[in-house]
Amino acid sequence: MSIVIALDSLKGSLPAAAAAEALGAGWAEVAPGADLVLRPMADGGEGTLDAFAAAVPGAQRHPVRVHGPRGTEIDAEWLELPGSTGVVELASTSGIELLGEARLPWDADTTGFGEAIVAALDAGVERLVLGIGSSASTDGGAGMLRALGARFRDADGVDIARGARGLASVSAVDLSRVRAMPPGGVTVLSDVTNPLTGPEGAAHVFGPQKGFAEADIAAVDDALHRFARLIAVGRPELDPRMPGAGAAGGTGFALAAWGARLVPGAGQVAELIGLREAVDAASLVVTGEGSYDTQSAAGKVPSFVREIADASGVPTALVAGRISADADVSAFAHALSLTALAGSPEASMADPAAWLREAGRRLASAF
Repeated sequence: MSIVIALDSLKGSLPAAAAAEALGAGWAEVAPGADLVLRPMADGGEGTLDAFAAAVPGAQRHPVRVHGPRGTEIDAEWLELPGSTGVVELASTSGIELLGEARLPWDADTTGFGEAIVAALDAGVERLVLGIGSSASTDGGAGMLRALGARFRDADGVDIARGARGLASVSAVDLSRVRAMPPGGVTVLSDVTNPLTGPEGAAHVFGPQKGFAEADIAAVDDALHRFARLIAVGRPELDPRMPGAGAAGGTGFALAAWGARLVPGAGQVAELIGLREAVDAASLVVTGEGSYDTQSAAGKVPSFVREIADASGVPTALVAGRISADADVSAFAHALSLTALAGSPEASMADPAAWLREAGRRLASAF
């Protein structure tokens, strides 16, 4: 019996590899003869850098000092893969987890992400792979573009402020000094397919989790729309409705404006780690993430892994830190919430590895 464990990270509590190991340990207590195949996953968000580092022999980490989402300097890193490919992760440079419990909806930005990209370009990489999930900001990627050489000014010719606050006053965009893309191009791993603006856009869907009050959403959406219009002058191919344009608070759109190619992040990671081949030989696939909700079906790891398993005729189990009451889990053979197992979110978060082991024991007993 082959059991594939392909979990994403439990944001803020446990990396994907540790989560897979903990669940596997619980399964092995009940069924020690099972062939447990661990395939830690990522979708462009937190853990993407680690997934590449674990899967690619010879991957080399490079430390870099960048300005995090608060505007203060933090230690980060980018990854160099054999063949002169650089991998940069927004989550570890401009991500929401870097803020802790605080939220800075108007002022957090993507400057640090851009600075890490510049570091990789300065090192001479010939191709870039950029993971853009788990962002802290809704700045339309302005901070990233500014780090790459862009300038954004208000009606008085003054450089705009950081974050969404600056977008509200931008009236002029200068992209003439933006760094050239590497010769091999830029591939962007996105964990969502949302457009930039509108009811399914960055402000309306993700604004609340970034900390915006309901009364602010329309203004932020309008600012993103105006920013996109300025970026796209003379470039009709730049459509704010394109899938993934709203990823990372609009950073997906900014990267498309740079010339990057947006692709589903989970698919790229799955290909790298040989997930399809492992699933083909499996009796069951276990997937999951920190919080499974209605957004999880739009390119997140669990839905992607389940689609692969469905194509191979293999049942899938879901294990998540929490499962939203309005989330549809009917397509999974089993669905376990660590919060439900532990009795409360606090108990689950206090020792997620222990509750993942318990989830592993229960799945092994049920299967």
